[in-house]
Amino acid sequence: MTPGASPQPAKTPRDQSLTDLLKALIRTQGPLTVAQFMTTVLTHPTQGYYRTAEPLGKSGDFITAPEISQIFGELIGLWCVQAWSDLGAPPAFQLMEMGPGRGTLMADLLRAARGYPAFLSAVELHFVETNTPLRAAQQAALPPGVKAVWHEKFEARGAGPLILIANEFFDCLPIRQFVRRGQNWHERCVAVTQSGDLCFVLSPAPIPAGDNRGSLASTPQADVREISHGAQGLIAEIAHDLKRRGGRALIIDYGYGTPGAGDTLQALHHHAPCDVLETPGGVDLTAHVDFSALTASAAEAGALVAGPMEQGDFLKALGLDARAEALRAHATAQQKRTIDSAVERLTAPDQMGTLFKALCLSAPGLPPPPGFLMPRQTSPQS
Repeated sequence: MTPGASPQPAKTPRDQSLTDLLKALIRTQGPLTVAQFMTTVLTHPTQGYYRTAEPLGKSGDFITAPEISQIFGELIGLWCVQAWSDLGAPPAFQLMEMGPGRGTLMADLLRAARGYPAFLSAVELHFVETNTPLRAAQQAALPPGVKAVWHEKFEARGAGPLILIANEFFDCLPIRQFVRRGQNWHERCVAVTQSGDLCFVLSPAPIPAGDNRGSLASTPQADVREISHGAQGLIAEIAHDLKRRGGRALIIDYGYGTPGAGDTLQALHHHAPCDVLETPGGVDLTAHVDFSALTASAAEAGALVAGPMEQGDFLKALGLDARAEALRAHATAQQKRTIDSAVERLTAPDQMGTLFKALCLSAPGLPPPPGFLMPRQTSPQS
């Protein structure tokens, strides 16, 4: 298959494993790009990881910041209240969370906003979620009487302002990988060996220039470069929407600020790394987010961009230390240790504090967002 082409939907028996489906697809249509492999593994209608798994928590495959401490969601809640105020406190707006997990962040966010009844009365809540079991958990986590609208993907709806939160969402969007071989780039793909195992191969033909993979002159042999056209397209879509109807978007994820980080594709099962190709559909697949690419795409689409800044610095700028101290004041000795451990995990450079980063998109004309320095890049468009 030509790299970049979309695989045709597989029509196979329901009891056939996703691994067998992939092998049949490859044998019929040729090797899959890494992006095509990730898309199938994560979003297959009946066997995709994000369609059926319950990945969060100690019994799942990973844990996110809202599950580590209530402080995270509370600070994001107050950030949203300030964003709403900066928009002129509109009487109605959309609050959208992409990839809301079990609804913990939103529950903590809404609880922190209880002191601002006008904000709560103005909220129209939207979730972007493809996982049916998680949708039920998200509804259960909401306060009584609070209802949400669910979407399969980001959709620009209505004319009112938008405040959007995406915590650990962009890291699961498919990436393409390119490897330098000689004086050319070749795309990394997934194929089937003669013995019937999935394996990585390189496309035999060089990939034409134009995908911004970086200079060959400054790239070592066999170096891997990653591009997520899906992430860049989505951030541009969000930026266009914010520019059109006003609003802000807060994106928090793990990744790097400059291109060229090498091979970051990874699989997780029960909180431990595992083979990317070993159990398709049964493990989480993610890759580090290229924040420089997101920033460029958002600015080109017309948004005002602030960040990225490291998560530890961002949370501390929002008042994490003061909130932790307030919780400690009424905590038992064991609870104090739990609070301190959570703060360490969220902010320490050797844990989530440095690798995770925060990025804010705003409609033109808004003041600097809470926690960030002055926006450093604006769109060249009018």
